Amino acid sequence: MNATLSYEPFKLPAGILALAVHLVFFALLYFGFSWQNTPPEAMSVDLWQSLPEPIVTPPEPIMPTKIIEVIPPSTPPENDIKPDIALPDKKKKIEVKPVTPKAPPQKVSTPKANVNNADDDKPLPKIIVDAKPTAPVVEVDQQALQAARAQQEKVAAENAATKRVVDEYIGRISAKIRDNIVEPQNVPRKARAEFLVTLLPGGVVLNARLIKFSGDPTYDAAVERAIIKSQPLPLPPDVAMFKNFRELKLGFEPEK
Repeated sequence: MNATLSYEPFKLPAGILALAVHLVFFALLYFGFSWQNTPPEAMSVDLWQSLPEPIVTPPEPIMPTKIIEVIPPSTPPENDIKPDIALPDKKKKIEVKPVTPKAPPQKVSTPKANVNNADDDKPLPKIIVDAKPTAPVVEVDQQALQAARAQQEKVAAENAATKRVVDEYIGRISAKIRDNIVEPQNVPRKARAEFLVTLLPGGVVLNARLIKFSGDPTYDAAVERAIIKSQPLPLPPDVAMFKNFRELKLGFEPEK
């Protein structure tokens, strides 16, 4: 018997089983992809033609405020106060009196204004001050006062002595210059020539400048010549006093 014509009964079930396995495999692939691909969710948008108006809440009514009146503590009598013993501070008692609220006026006043008005109406507490002399007594140093007084008297005496010496030597200088003036004729008796004379140590004339005309040029020139001729002018022997003679303002009038 030929081998090709032999019948194999097990091939048909095997083919059916293979076909069933392939169908199951393709079914798993199909449903697996379909579960993973989920469609996107839809979004809804509301369009407004105009914004809604804000809700305005009515203001709260202003309630009348109560006025709190503070009553100051009564002051103890003056005789009971002892300044040497420190007394502990007592707590102030605050008495709150209920006040019936009045009808609110057209202009609503703030609570701060009501408190100020209440403070103005109530009497102010009395303040008792124990007056005692606290300023120390300043003792005057008699020795320092006498020394200052003596110094002032010394300075005044020195100034007076200097003035006497200056006046004396200015008189000598004017007399020496006047002796050397050769007066011209017909000089007015009311004429007066003034010169600013600058001196050097030793009485030498550095400059003689006419600062006030006498009205007669010949008399002014005669006085200037007399100043130059009179040098050296007399000066005090104390060199420290030369500062009083550095510039002299001298006036001369014709002899009557």
